[in-house]
Amino acid sequence: MDNRTEVREFLVSRRAKITPEQAGLPAGTNRRVPGLRRSEVAALAGVSIEYYSKLERGALAGVSAGVLDAVARALQLDDAERAHLFDLARAADGSSALLRPRRRRAKQWTPHRSLQWTLDAVTAGPAFVRNGRMDLLAANQLARAFYAQVYADPQRPANIARFTFLDDNAHDFYPDWDSAADVCVAILRTEAGREPRDKDLHDLVGELSTRSAEFRTRWGAHNVRHHGTGAKRFHHHIVGDLTLAYEGLEMAAEPGLTLTIYAAEPGSPSEDALRLLASWAASQEPDTAQKAPTE
Repeated sequence: MDNRTEVREFLVSRRAKITPEQAGLPAGTNRRVPGLRRSEVAALAGVSIEYYSKLERGALAGVSAGVLDAVARALQLDDAERAHLFDLARAADGSSALLRPRRRRAKQWTPHRSLQWTLDAVTAGPAFVRNGRMDLLAANQLARAFYAQVYADPQRPANIARFTFLDDNAHDFYPDWDSAADVCVAILRTEAGREPRDKDLHDLVGELSTRSAEFRTRWGAHNVRHHGTGAKRFHHHIVGDLTLAYEGLEMAAEPGLTLTIYAAEPGSPSEDALRLLASWAASQEPDTAQKAPTE
């Protein structure tokens, strides 16, 4: 992904979202661009129009944190957008530790035994580990049952983004499919800012862009987000409708990975549905018990 292009398209898209009224400026007449003009952003950020135009052409290398903060304030960026801008600046600078080659994980990443024990200890809700590409890397039994249709794809690792945009079952699984698709692409965009040299991510984005117009449209919007906590609606093909809260925790021992746990409100129909799903999951697991040796 070309950094200058990423910077230019991101800044232009953010500028287009802010109206003069939102920025405390007079709207005026004969406005030929959506949102703010470059000159207005420059004035709000306290830099010259020439300098801001240079930034918007993608030249972020060497830009100070103070200027980036000023631009973020002028464009009213949220926390995720501000972090993304700083990630793009670090990528442009080329000196950040974020750009040093990281120890490459094997295609079939295997969790530490203690991590799998931790996931398996969560019995009331789906618990899983994913990376920024939305690969499912480890899961408890309930998560494997919950995402059974994702795991049905023979391609490994199982990938939530590929399921969302390329599998027709996703529109049933996510009753709010548009929202789920928006979140999915925003997570991938955020990861692209953090890991601009991730070849696997490039390949995934290329595949989804080629095969899904819905993905292409969302990818071009340059939206990013932090995905930490909230609630989602699902329709599981075995147990029906569920509304689940989720918590996403960044893993200190494995930078770039997120542990996510879903939970149902106590006493709710969704809690009953999870219990039913757990029973179904147990019935699907192969019998691994070994007979005691005879003397």
